Amino acid sequence: MPFTIDHIVIAVADLDRATRDYEVLGFTVLPGGEHPRGSRNALVVLADGAYLEIIAFPKPVPGFRWWEVFAAAGPGFVDYALLPDDFEVDIARQRAAGVALDGPIDGSRLQPDGSRIAWRSARPIEPDIPFLVEDTTPRHLRVPEGAPRIHANGVTGVAAVTVAVRDLAASTARYRALLKQEPVAVGTVPGLGFGLAQFRLGEQLLSIVAPRGDGAAPASHLAARGQGICALSFFGPANTALDLGLSHGAPLEIVQRPRS
Repeated sequence: MPFTIDHIVIAVADLDRATRDYEVLGFTVLPGGEHPRGSRNALVVLADGAYLEIIAFPKPVPGFRWWEVFAAAGPGFVDYALLPDDFEVDIARQRAAGVALDGPIDGSRLQPDGSRIAWRSARPIEPDIPFLVEDTTPRHLRVPEGAPRIHANGVTGVAAVTVAVRDLAASTARYRALLKQEPVAVGTVPGLGFGLAQFRLGEQLLSIVAPRGDGAAPASHLAARGQGICALSFFGPANTALDLGLSHGAPLEIVQRPRS
């Protein structure tokens, strides 16, 4: 499979409080560390290898989009990343298709034990599509394995990511170029006032949605936070929406895996 979801980024005002709240939601939360820009994070690592990055900014970071979204709109989703099969090839292919990217950009984080992990990323100018990431230190150092991936709420992995975009046709074309595949569904959701295109990443469903009227849910997200991830579903034991206050503004739900 050429791509998998690497991680989803949620910005919060108070990292310690968010850690406690996500533990109340039934997640195992790990301390992450500190980035060179001064931001700090905590991690929720899932059995499928994806993870939540819960990030806080103790000081302003002007010019950094995640901080600017948080400063303008408050806690909630700010981005998500894919793990490509071939980082350099996929960057070149996207650029050849007309997708503007910044990078490769070197990144690093100082972990609580004093060790430093590192990666590279390529970030789109328009955040309707995800950024790409590649580890330069072993991935298991950035994404811990074993017991940390077990959660009291029974969550096992990412089921679906929903992304709000302004122009469905344009963003669908960009996802085609990114994922090297055609959408499995395109249309309008009856009664909900938004257009939809869906792609598959293995068991994971990637949906992009665009408003067809001012009252549609994607319109409110776009007005507040701009283009980007607006909802996340996990596979787990029972269908339930998680408390929006405890998730710090990030709409999260657990869904049962479909029976084969």
